[in-house]
Amino acid sequence: MSLTRRQVTATALAAVPLARRSPKGARRLHIAGDSTAAQKYADAAPETGWGMALPFFLRKELEVANHAVNGRSSKSFVDEGRLDALLAEIRHGDLLIVQFGHNDEKATDPARYTEPWTSYQRYLRLYVDGARARGARPVLATSVERRRFDAAGTALPTHGDYPAAVRALAEEEKVALLDIEALSLALWQRLGPKETKTYFNWTATEQDNTHFNPPGAIAVARLVARELLRTRVLARSDLRRLDEDVPASWITWPPAPAS
Repeated sequence: MSLTRRQVTATALAAVPLARRSPKGARRLHIAGDSTAAQKYADAAPETGWGMALPFFLRKELEVANHAVNGRSSKSFVDEGRLDALLAEIRHGDLLIVQFGHNDEKATDPARYTEPWTSYQRYLRLYVDGARARGARPVLATSVERRRFDAAGTALPTHGDYPAAVRALAEEEKVALLDIEALSLALWQRLGPKETKTYFNWTATEQDNTHFNPPGAIAVARLVARELLRTRVLARSDLRRLDEDVPASWITWPPAPAS
């Protein structure tokens, strides 16, 4: 049986892990994105999305509503009704960080693939326009980089033209840009091939060069928080712990919600 758009939107809204409602007038920071940012549950530990660590760098008055979902692209997130669900929750004065790209690159999957200079930008504009129409502030983020090195130990970019397309769209639309791709690539270069393994989801049974463990998610969340300050999306009074250690033990994985 096929579902109507309204039914799809209602299902998405029920399934997306959202923060509790803030007091009237308080801001929330919403995240639309893929598995690199998403909330993970007990069955996926130690895999950790950077959105799980971001609250440690924000004052409690600014809550995080993490709508990011594994495997989604800018296109599939919209087509599944998830953007509609997010926009139904967003309020005047809220922030919306948009980070897609990993799954937009999947050229063999028409349900997710977008072309960087045409359909990718077109879908990203839906997030920008939707947030603005509701009095919220959109923020575009380039995709965090994967762990990939050449034989000489040089960290390699893996996202093709997608980060450049985000940068160009941010400039054109006058939207704040968090250049997480460039910053994470520089961080992986500083850490090197061996130490970066301790930031990604490398376990006894898995060698995952895309998703993070708690230290990696914390490191990327710190980059996001610093970019929010640099771009003046947030004030210094909105942030905390930028230069302090955040223990990996603070990351927890709740039970998966009932389907």
